[in-house]
Amino acid sequence: MHPSRAIRGRTTRLLEGRRILVGVSGSIAAVEVPKIVRELLRHGAEVRAVMSPEATRIITPEALEFATGHPPVVQLTGNVEHVTLLGPGEGQADLYLIAPATANTISKIAHGIDDTPVTSFASVALGGHVPVLLAPAMHGFMAGNPAVQESLEKLRSWGVGILFGPNVEGEAKIAGPEEVAAAVLHRLARGPWVGRRVVVVGGASREPIDAVRSITNDSSGRTAVALAEQAYYRGAEVVLWAGALNVPIPAWLTVRPWGSVRELVELAGRRSSELAGAAAVWVPAALADYTVDAEPGKIASRDHPTLRLTLRPAPRVLPELRRRAPRPSRLVAFKLLAGRSTEALEEEGRRLQQATGADWVVANDVQTVGASDANVLVLPLGGPRRWLRGPKAEVAGKLLDDLGRELADDPVPPTELRPATGPPSAQRAPRRAAGAARRSRSRGSARPDAGHR
Repeated sequence: MHPSRAIRGRTTRLLEGRRILVGVSGSIAAVEVPKIVRELLRHGAEVRAVMSPEATRIITPEALEFATGHPPVVQLTGNVEHVTLLGPGEGQADLYLIAPATANTISKIAHGIDDTPVTSFASVALGGHVPVLLAPAMHGFMAGNPAVQESLEKLRSWGVGILFGPNVEGEAKIAGPEEVAAAVLHRLARGPWVGRRVVVVGGASREPIDAVRSITNDSSGRTAVALAEQAYYRGAEVVLWAGALNVPIPAWLTVRPWGSVRELVELAGRRSSELAGAAAVWVPAALADYTVDAEPGKIASRDHPTLRLTLRPAPRVLPELRRRAPRPSRLVAFKLLAGRSTEALEEEGRRLQQATGADWVVANDVQTVGASDANVLVLPLGGPRRWLRGPKAEVAGKLLDDLGRELADDPVPPTELRPATGPPSAQRAPRRAAGAARRSRSRGSARPDAGHR
């Protein structure tokens, strides 16, 4: 068995049965393509590659044959590979991904020039309405070239997805393997979540004592990020409302920050239309039951050998979310208990369901906090309980698939339908000025239009 088959479907099987064609043009970023290919394979895809002559000067065809399990196309022959692989009929690829896409290749495609296998494949894909996604890589000055900008805008108007990576040291880098795979998954998604809005409220609240101290709950935020990722993979338009997290947030997610419970309630008021238009609101956040009146500045410890805090009930978030996201929006609440039996978990979960109007309650024990695996009791409204166990990403996917079956017969509101130009992450605008700093991709970073604590 070829090594490429050994890893297929290890992360998810969401691309099982889908054929992805990867076009490689002549950028030094071509050395990253095997990593991108392998990430697509881990989601179950069948991957083939096509190379421009310049790309073969940077990475060998043998390297891509090893990555994909198939010899790449390096020139067009009497087998008319561009038509065989992208034309009509059996074997047509589901998506053409050009990674890296150089300024030269982008401009040629935008102007109908077919002088390499990569551009000829693009002509067939565009003419046959096969989805096309570009992952550019070039010097920052080239990305800011008006001619390149014009070509990118033309391609966007044709429905081509553009996925820019970070701008580092004046270089418009290729997007990372996980980000490219997420864009492909989102673009090719099928099922009940496609085009629907999903709001995930995650992380821990921090109730300030003074300007630097706070009371908080234990929460890594891993479940929330897993739900947001898996919903995005399934084609949803995802917004992550993020409290304090100890795990990184993928760059392709839209993030709205909040700190205290009161700030979360205020966010719900400002974003009420976002909640009202959501197909589902998932709330795995660790929310404080009590808050304090914060002191201005920093309390001087030398002046207070002891410090007494008066706790008072914090605002209740779930009823507020239910009010702003009425049915048919699904509200999924999470309940955390310590050392309780299955019967006690169900009893407390059903009580929360009745008190908040939640459609589902997902109950679990404190032992799962911060862990990579989940062991949760799922309590659908009016339905029997069931256990889900496994890695949190897998459990998140199962939760989405199970709730998705309830959504299957609901109409998708027109305002939620995916735009013809592709998913938002695939349309990230390139930097207009050379050398413009792109936000850090460090641990826990978020998109430039949002942040998190």
